[in-house]
Amino acid sequence: MQLGKFTDFGLRVMLHLAVVHPQKLSVQKIAKTFDLSDHHLAKVCSTLVKAGLIRSERGRNGGLKLSKSPKDTTLGEITRALSQNTALVDCESPGACSCLILPVCGLYQPLKNAQNAFFEELDKTSLALASGQNSGLRKLLSLAEQNHISNP
Repeated sequence: MQLGKFTDFGLRVMLHLAVVHPQKLSVQKIAKTFDLSDHHLAKVCSTLVKAGLIRSERGRNGGLKLSKSPKDTTLGEITRALSQNTALVDCESPGACSCLILPVCGLYQPLKNAQNAFFEELDKTSLALASGQNSGLRKLLSLAEQNHISNP
């Protein structure tokens, strides 16, 4: 299963927020760190806010922060919230499949099982595990921030 850019960007946002948890970061700061468009990243963050995964606070001391502890959020939860359509085949969408062989198809169940296994694996990994056990991640994110500050 391939994740789209929207999901990829959202996972990066969540990793960055987990690294600095419980501090807040602005969309602009995260966008600069990953060299992404502020506008596109704002859409990603809006989806994360609507899903209840992050909180957005306005104002001078505002920013984005995780809604709950990184240990209580799984990569599966994040991926499901960000993936508009997780179906591997159209058969999963009610009314979307007009395939002649649907009633006797031998493809649907193995593909559905593979998709379930994919999400089960992501559900085993907390955001804390994905971000906290890797000190290299912290170093890279802080170096990226320093480079953007010194080279605007």
